[in-house]
Amino acid sequence: MGERTQTRPRHSIRLTVAGLLAAVLALTLTPAPAADAAPRVPAAQTLSPTVSMISVYSPSMNRVIRSHVLHPAGSPAGLPVFYMLPGAGGAEDGISWFNNTRVRQFFANKRVNVVLPIGGRFSMMTDWQHTDPALGRNKWQTFFTRELPAAVNKQFRTSGVNAISGVSMSAGPALDLATQAPRLYRAVASYSGCPGTTDPLGTLAATAVTARGGGNVVNMWGPPGSPAWYRHDPVVNANKLRGKAIYLSAGSGIAGPVDGRLLQNGSGLVGGNVIEAVALQCTTNMSNRLNGLRIPHRFVHRPDGVHTWGLFYADLRNSWPMIARAIGA
Repeated sequence: MGERTQTRPRHSIRLTVAGLLAAVLALTLTPAPAADAAPRVPAAQTLSPTVSMISVYSPSMNRVIRSHVLHPAGSPAGLPVFYMLPGAGGAEDGISWFNNTRVRQFFANKRVNVVLPIGGRFSMMTDWQHTDPALGRNKWQTFFTRELPAAVNKQFRTSGVNAISGVSMSAGPALDLATQAPRLYRAVASYSGCPGTTDPLGTLAATAVTARGGGNVVNMWGPPGSPAWYRHDPVVNANKLRGKAIYLSAGSGIAGPVDGRLLQNGSGLVGGNVIEAVALQCTTNMSNRLNGLRIPHRFVHRPDGVHTWGLFYADLRNSWPMIARAIGA
């Protein structure tokens, strides 16, 4: 059953319709690929003894996508991989784990390759049915479950054992990817996101995120309520997560010590308290579903936290022992 770490906050957050819309909105034609193309690494750069930048060609999107990779000095073979997806801007806006937290220091002495992709802005990290005039060709499920792992495994001679996490926009998609490719990941973490896609709150969140980037959500999975929306709903498909290490977290929407300096991180947004309260409601729904299916997981509901990198980084640190055990790091 789910482990719940929870302290009742002193104040409550009232989710008005106007406040909810404002909060969710704040979260938020390319050539066809060659038929015989394969993912590859056309460029790799060593930034320091423990940080590399790799460029991976994606056949499905017919373009090169960069990722920071954190690794032990010397890049020893046989290590597992932890994929950490970026938020709504896809790290293309400079707001990321790499730029806004001490993630490099945290993983410096750990026996794991940590991949921090740069791309996927406002895409929900999924395969879109149609090319979008504003967001282009999005085949992120294909990239994250097939192309990027193949390239990383070859480049870093990994063990082939993986975990994945998502934050904010990508938190629900990380869970979705784990249901779409159940044999690929042994652990999955969702930090401060909205896992569901077919309940009213989840549909609103997904629609608002894509709209924030100028995209048309109908190009993603068809009109809301279409079968694809249900195929990509981790709450609906939660049984496919059985057997994995699962970590869920969200703050209360009340600012507190965990947030640190709220404006240092690029996500100290107006309405950030309501955004996190929405994330808490969505994440609670996911935890309740897992509990109903008797799927073990850990759900951490903090007494503070208003959708800041301070909160996200605290939950990363808190989740790591569980993830490390699952992947042998």
